[in-house]
Amino acid sequence: MSEKQQRLVLSIIDFLNQSIADGTVKTDDRESLEVAVQCIGEAFGVDPSNDQQVARLSVKPATLQSIFDVYLKTKEKVDGGSKSQSSSSSLPKGPSAEDKTKAERHKQSGNSLMSAKKYDEAIDAYSQAISLDSGNPIYYSNRAAAYSSKGDHLSAVGDAELALAADPNFVKAYHRLGHAQYCLSDYKASADAFERGLKLDPSNAGLKSGLENAKSRITIDDDDGPPPLIPDDSPTTTTTGAGGGFPGMGGMGGMADMLRGMGGGGAGAGGMPDLASMMNNPQMMAMAQQMMGNGGLANLMQNPAVSDMMSRMQSGEMPSMEELMSNPALRNLATQFGAGR
Repeated sequence: MSEKQQRLVLSIIDFLNQSIADGTVKTDDRESLEVAVQCIGEAFGVDPSNDQQVARLSVKPATLQSIFDVYLKTKEKVDGGSKSQSSSSSLPKGPSAEDKTKAERHKQSGNSLMSAKKYDEAIDAYSQAISLDSGNPIYYSNRAAAYSSKGDHLSAVGDAELALAADPNFVKAYHRLGHAQYCLSDYKASADAFERGLKLDPSNAGLKSGLENAKSRITIDDDDGPPPLIPDDSPTTTTTGAGGGFPGMGGMGGMADMLRGMGGGGAGAGGMPDLASMMNNPQMMAMAQQMMGNGGLANLMQNPAVSDMMSRMQSGEMPSMEELMSNPALRNLATQFGAGR
């Protein structure tokens, strides 16, 4: 019999004797318990009346009860810590480094597909990036641009809002949101989005231009209503004026003034003139007809600068009027039309 076992047995005997003495055990059960104490002592070779043995085996001042209390408290702490760890482990974890790398690859693929105007495939690529890293606002913002490019502006609004939920300071998302709301003819919501973005980036030219255009449409809608549409069979004036150009065009300066005037009252989001106003203007229609007839439109689209500008427009990044007028290809084209060539 080991001394360790005997020390435990002595502690048990002490506990039982104390329970008899303090009345923990009923009177009717005391005799049975005393017999049990004697049997346990004999079985393990422990004699509570042997002072020398008691001195060697005793754990006092500790008692079996106090040792057990310490055990229970320790167990509660351990169990509580395990539950906390289990609870924390059940919380959603952020993306791993590998997931982030894969997500970036999907984003790059989506950008390439956008350039190729494969908008549905681009949306799928951005969606895969989001599934791997749902906290990155860029992926939602890019998918919003893809949705807008295919004309699904309502979905673009939803993705722009998700981008802002992920990062309220992501300025690009305010531009996406404002552009999509504008295209949905919700000009007040569009202006609000541009204003919110400008609070974060007061010098952002795109946001300023978008806000100006959205506000101008709010004024039109509230006061005069949308500009009237000219029927398809309405006559158009194609007579050339004194300089051989179109009446009222006056060369490059005249074209710029006309576009700016159209942009002031019905400009599209991002600084572009309103398409409806342009198509209902007899001078612009005559210009378009002549461009298609002499191959000027095809030549214009082959210009790298113009092609890049059109690609950005597809992504929702509309150029300002100043940028349009500073483009050499567009300036040369306007000069040719103003001179009647």
